[in-house]
Amino acid sequence: MAAMDLLRHLSFFVAVAEEGHFGNAASRLGMTQPPLSQGMRRLEQRLGTDLVHRGARGVVLTEAGRQLLPRARLLVSDAARFEDEAQRIAGGHDRTVRWGVTPSLGDEVVVRCVRALRGVDGDRPTRIVTTTATTTELVESVRAGSLDVAVVEHPALLTGLDSGPVLKLRRWVVVPEDHPVGTAKKAQVRMLRGLALSTGPRSDNPPAHDLFVDMWKARGVDPEVIVSTGTRELLTHVAAGGCFGVTTTAPTAMPGVRWVDLVREDVALRLRIVWRSGAEFSSAARELDRVLLKAGR
Repeated sequence: MAAMDLLRHLSFFVAVAEEGHFGNAASRLGMTQPPLSQGMRRLEQRLGTDLVHRGARGVVLTEAGRQLLPRARLLVSDAARFEDEAQRIAGGHDRTVRWGVTPSLGDEVVVRCVRALRGVDGDRPTRIVTTTATTTELVESVRAGSLDVAVVEHPALLTGLDSGPVLKLRRWVVVPEDHPVGTAKKAQVRMLRGLALSTGPRSDNPPAHDLFVDMWKARGVDPEVIVSTGTRELLTHVAAGGCFGVTTTAPTAMPGVRWVDLVREDVALRLRIVWRSGAEFSSAARELDRVLLKAGR
């Protein structure tokens, strides 16, 4: 399989993983399902491992698929950025802000950030390229120069990067709708004992993950950790019963899930804006800082 074919097949894998269904992934890619399924088989043969479990209701990532998905996303997005960059240079359009954001930020905040970045250069048109990835991946991309600026979780290893102040974004605890803490007048953290904790993989950002888990232990809750790859999977884990999580998604009516505020507990998401040391992206960082400060009030 040639390098370009590998990238194409990795885009198949990313689409199937994100859609959870071959039919939906085929529609997203603008192709029919049989060649997509065949392409996935060829990729798995090339890699020597199954990436997904196939079932009547859709697909579920294997452990190998779960571990390889972040790298596949990065390769596919890097290839797309490379092509966009070449077209931009050929067309003489030289004002692009390439920024990254963690999946923990809600859609509304991300859209506000994009809108703010559009005006970062006054009346001069600015093209915005957005990448969603883990904090570890974003830091690597900024350091390598494939991203100009990124919003990452704090704490993180930021050697070689400049960074702004620590910002806080509100998060809520989500619990199964039939759990007593969901209807308590004064929800206490001790009421979460016995529930597992659904959160992202430690590899997404080891320092922040360890601090987050230790925070619950320090408050007398020592939960089993169940890995979730995003807000959707976190909420499905909670709705299935037996676990809780935290999310920046504001309270909404959702079957199986309740949003709660714990009394005198700070579960805010801590963020920092990072860029390469010496790079001229302070104006973009200021715009992102302004949006996140407003969102955190």
